Amino acid sequence: MPTDQHEDSVEPTGDVEMSETQNTQETAPEATQEGEENENADNTELPFADSEIAEPRVTFANYLMSPIVTLLIGSGDQSILSAHQGLLTQSPYFKDICDSLVEDGSPRQIELPDYDIETVGSFLEYLYTGEYFPKKLPGQRVLETDPSVPSVDNSGDQLLKHARIYTLAEKFGVAGLKGLSSSKIHCVNSTAKGEIAYARYVYAYTSNDDTTIRAPVASFWATRSHTLRAEAEEEFKALCLEHPQFGYDVLTRVLDDKLKRERNDKMHPATSSGRKRARHSSGSRAD
Repeated sequence: MPTDQHEDSVEPTGDVEMSETQNTQETAPEATQEGEENENADNTELPFADSEIAEPRVTFANYLMSPIVTLLIGSGDQSILSAHQGLLTQSPYFKDICDSLVEDGSPRQIELPDYDIETVGSFLEYLYTGEYFPKKLPGQRVLETDPSVPSVDNSGDQLLKHARIYTLAEKFGVAGLKGLSSSKIHCVNSTAKGEIAYARYVYAYTSNDDTTIRAPVASFWATRSHTLRAEAEEEFKALCLEHPQFGYDVLTRVLDDKLKRERNDKMHPATSSGRKRARHSSGSRAD
């Protein structure tokens, strides 16, 4: 009958629509759940995952537990000093050497034929303590008293002590010791002959572009040569002939100072005075 046929034709369509709706409803939660799982998976990384992990601090005890290295100092009748490798390798120079030593249980030895025991001893003292004797007095340009040396350095030995440490620190790549020794040089009270011995060493064992130590030497003599030269005329002449760069550096600063004074006199003629300042023969670097 027409009615039966109509009902038969409608019912299947309704069943199909319900099926599709149910499938959609059932699929939607699954898709949502999968999306949440994926989102959670993306958020599983811990915060600061890309940050570097700080290395554990090396304690002083760690240094003292490192192998002992023997230093053979000088040539011929060598002196012997020992140091912990952990501290010694703070110097790039010694690190390269220690890295090349064979790990076969044999003694770890390094020869230093070009250095004396006092200079190397001060170097090791700095590695272990961060200072070396004599220390600078806090807030002053004065070194602590060393009863074994005179108060005025007439021979240049006190200046040379710090100069040798400076060149050693340069060779071994220890910037802190280099700066410390340079600052102590300016605390030494010396004479003209002591200054000449020091200047000769500086111009013999440092490079031409090392203005840190050479510039103060040249400036010192440029400002005091008119008085100090008279105290050591022959030594000053010999130094200029032996190291022409020294004479050139001093002369350059003398002429530069003269030019500055002339310019200052032209700019401020009223402030210039014809009265000369008293000249002193002191060679102190603390002036």
